[in-house]
Amino acid sequence: MKQIGNTLIIALFITAFSWAQNKKLNIIFIMSDDHTSQALGAYGGRLAGLNPTPNLDKLASEGMLFNNAFCTNSICTPSRANIITGQYSQTNGVLDLDIALDEEKQYLPQELKKLGYTTAIIGKWHLHSEPSGFDYYKILDGQGTYFDPVFMEKGQGKYPNNKIKTKGHSSDVITNTTIDYIKTVDKSKPFFLMHHYKAPHDMFEYAPRYADYLKNTEIPEPASMYNQPYFGSEGTRGKNDSLMHYIGTSITPRNTNRNDHSNYAGLFFKDTKDPKLRTHLAYQKYLKDYLRCVKGVDDNLGKLFKFLKEEGLWDNTVIIYTGDQGMMLGEHDYIDKRWMYDESMRMPFIVHYPKGVDKGQVTDLLINNTDYAPTMIELAGGETPEYMQGKSFIKTLQGKQEDHWREATYYRYWMHIIHHYVPAHFGVRTKDYKLIFYYGKHYLPEAEFESHYWATQYEGIEKETPHTWEFYDLKNDPKELHNRYNDPAFKDTIKRLKVELQKLRQELNETDIKYPKIQTIVNQHWND
Repeated sequence: MKQIGNTLIIALFITAFSWAQNKKLNIIFIMSDDHTSQALGAYGGRLAGLNPTPNLDKLASEGMLFNNAFCTNSICTPSRANIITGQYSQTNGVLDLDIALDEEKQYLPQELKKLGYTTAIIGKWHLHSEPSGFDYYKILDGQGTYFDPVFMEKGQGKYPNNKIKTKGHSSDVITNTTIDYIKTVDKSKPFFLMHHYKAPHDMFEYAPRYADYLKNTEIPEPASMYNQPYFGSEGTRGKNDSLMHYIGTSITPRNTNRNDHSNYAGLFFKDTKDPKLRTHLAYQKYLKDYLRCVKGVDDNLGKLFKFLKEEGLWDNTVIIYTGDQGMMLGEHDYIDKRWMYDESMRMPFIVHYPKGVDKGQVTDLLINNTDYAPTMIELAGGETPEYMQGKSFIKTLQGKQEDHWREATYYRYWMHIIHHYVPAHFGVRTKDYKLIFYYGKHYLPEAEFESHYWATQYEGIEKETPHTWEFYDLKNDPKELHNRYNDPAFKDTIKRLKVELQKLRQELNETDIKYPKIQTIVNQHWND
């Protein structure tokens, strides 16, 4: 009888332990590629009236929306490395698109596995190494294709030869793969899943069912695409506007090397002779294709959310939605990302957890993508590792005040001119102000830069562009239309921001001690 009693006690203990494990939060981290906040209805931007994201808007209304979420390096591979390591680019080593993340630095899944989680990543990875830190992966081969994508899947051979072919549009395939995975994952343990879409990355190849979406709709256009006399500096325009034809891929014919006036108007509107009308038509085509990809993501998330509810997982699963950075959608006559301007630097960020986050919350807390890993680790019951540079904002999710939170976030775009003709720059953003320094030189030695793959793709590539400062008063100029760096009224504010910028560069290991030619430029122009 005593033995039966002991057995019963042990059984009850095991059952209770298993139940406790089940009560641990599941975490699904959803990320789209280049989905900017102005293309998400919940942010109320100029595209909100088109209602492109009803499912995500509902998710935001039932959770917490972050107004001030920013990336620290607005380009795909570095941003993804910032997220998974909780570190800035120079510390994790991923400065540009071509550098692989060391496998031992896949910190986020490693830390969650220590906390008892099953870990997986499905969709876009783009970190050029095997995602060996995860229990399971099924990732796109490189950038991946929109249609009939090829994946590399754990258990299908040795990486990178573990490739499998699929049929369909990538957004649909990724969603179906995630649903199939969740159906079979061991529910006795909590799971952590990174669910990453390729869309809406260019070239904006949407599923055919969206061909008529927005067909007869006029897309609102940013005024700065056509006129912005006080914007920028010699670093972005050249002396006496001498580089206007060269810097920043454009919608208008301004950039003679690369513009969507040629890409779209030349292909689709050959008979239209009026340059302004051609620009308008090119923009409408560009945005409609982009938003059709966004719509495909949102519809697929509606399907995923419905599945989670039907499976009884909705109430015990933290759902985080973001993009890997923002995206210029014609603002300042720019497309793509890379820039420190808000449309490119700002990330959409939504956290949904019915049992832990009150509905309809909006916060202005200044966060960046190095904070995401620490926050998820603490949501899982762990503590932020000392090697991570980001901070957990779990208190904000709990409706509490953060202790000693940052007042400024650091940004650095390490690449130079390559790809979309964006000069190298760094800067600091507070809630009210932004200070940017265009140092205009690639970090690679000159000879290595000249032979670099990307550099060889463009004729007449600039080795160095002008070194100038820009300052924006975001309280009165949220669209960053007027560079007030030389306005005496802001002299003291700029001085304070330079002190903050210098401090952050030291604290975050973002100085140029390894790159003396850049450091010389910084020193020479710091007090300009």
